[in-house]
Amino acid sequence: MKNRKIRYLCLTIPALFLMTAFIAVPLLNAIRLSFFKWNGYSQNMKWIGPANYAELFTDPLFWKSCLNTMIYGFGSTLLQNIFGLLAALFVNKKFRGRNTLRVVLYMPIMISAFIMGQIIYYFVQYDGGVFNEILTMLGLPGVFWMKSGLSSVVMITLVNSWQYMGLCMIIYLAGLQSIPMMYKEAARLDGANRIKEFLNVTVPLLIPSITTAVVTNLIGGFKLYDVIAAMSGGGPNRKSMSLSYLIQVLYFNDEKAGYASAIGIVTFIMIILITWPINSWLRKREVEY
Repeated sequence: MKNRKIRYLCLTIPALFLMTAFIAVPLLNAIRLSFFKWNGYSQNMKWIGPANYAELFTDPLFWKSCLNTMIYGFGSTLLQNIFGLLAALFVNKKFRGRNTLRVVLYMPIMISAFIMGQIIYYFVQYDGGVFNEILTMLGLPGVFWMKSGLSSVVMITLVNSWQYMGLCMIIYLAGLQSIPMMYKEAARLDGANRIKEFLNVTVPLLIPSITTAVVTNLIGGFKLYDVIAAMSGGGPNRKSMSLSYLIQVLYFNDEKAGYASAIGIVTFIMIILITWPINSWLRKREVEY
């Protein structure tokens, strides 16, 4: 038994090494850089203590990006889970072509998020966009689909939700197929209709799938970068940036590497503080069957 434990421990060493090299070390270095004023290129680094963190409280761009990040995270999670669950309930039924439909609904996630953003951009752009060309053919005026920061944020959220809806569908489909039929049959014998059966049997037994889907979507939404870069570039006037995109702009465009590192640490802490309680709350509501 002791030799087996040693062998199992040895098998974890490569994973621990990779996690240390690519997660722990960069995180510690980012914490170190957050206390310096540095342009990201020169050898001169000036120690300024917690000044970068203090600047966050008076930076309107940070708070705007923080609000956008909340919208991307919670908005995408809500839409992805609602439509992912509806899609899973539909393709879980027996009908001809359901496997093909599953593939079609899942296909968008197989495309790079940046490429997906580029594709959708050619649909929503004002001059020559597919949507506006259709409106012109119908005799209607074109629409500035991404004219303001709010409209850009909404479009990006919709695109991100549509692309990753297939992931939720697969998670919920696996959960639905793992629910024993005897529970549903017992509910029907007790006189439960389809709605009561869904609310009192299916949903409680789907909590593990809901937990996985919600937490995964939240983390992905909070880290959103690719679609923003492809569709708006953070515009107009930097009003559609997420915190992840703001970090890139500050580091490479504005040459504020120390300040960008501070925002990165705050983003990391924010994701933990939001997702951990939600994960714990959902875990407590899981039932055994």
